[in-house]
Amino acid sequence: MEEEQQKKKKKNKYSIIVPTYNERLNIALIVYLIFKHLREVDFEIIVVDDGSPDGTQDIVKQLQQVYGEDRILLRARPRKLGLGTAYSHGLKHASGNFVVIMDADLSHHPKYLPSFIRKQMETGASIVTGTRYVTGGGVHGWNLMRKLTSRGANVLAQTLLWPGVSDLTGSFRLYRRSVLEDVINSCVSKGYVFQMEMIVRASRKGYHIEEVPITFVDRVYGSSKLGGSEIVEYLKGLAYLLVAT
Repeated sequence: MEEEQQKKKKKNKYSIIVPTYNERLNIALIVYLIFKHLREVDFEIIVVDDGSPDGTQDIVKQLQQVYGEDRILLRARPRKLGLGTAYSHGLKHASGNFVVIMDADLSHHPKYLPSFIRKQMETGASIVTGTRYVTGGGVHGWNLMRKLTSRGANVLAQTLLWPGVSDLTGSFRLYRRSVLEDVINSCVSKGYVFQMEMIVRASRKGYHIEEVPITFVDRVYGSSKLGGSEIVEYLKGLAYLLVAT
């Protein structure tokens, strides 16, 4: 069984899409950790940078010199154009038959990637999503109010949408490429709501979704991009999904 999984792993290629904006202090470390934890996997990292003024792209170009331009692809855009379109942009340049989406700020630790890949191979799932809300998962570095807000948002979404997954607002996932293309084409939301719409759409379409417990770690360097406007956007998005799906 293990030998068979190793053969499958070698046949598969994983395109890891990492959207960035002002992640100069984080991008080198996350790239190093991806290479560290995926030693026996064929993968590429696609950095979609939205015109970061802090020199993120310069760091990525230096990383290309170290790891190779075939392993690290910089696909920059002129300005901030939204999370959903960043995934679509990265997908256009992906050559893998599986796609991973993850944040660049170290809140999604690459050490979980082997668990995602193993879970997909064991179950044949179309999507494997990281979850903070099952045994073995959690959050580190958040104050009580932010934990309650996040948990409350998930409970509200669970109650209204019945998506079949425990962590609707998470953004650390592995997709079959064909499934991600299908789901993205069905979505209309932008920003943080996009993640929620993608998993709800996938569930409604009947795709096989599995979960892996993860510990979400609040960013170490830089400032969080989540604010009051995103909470309002979330509530609007929830109302839209309730009507549209």
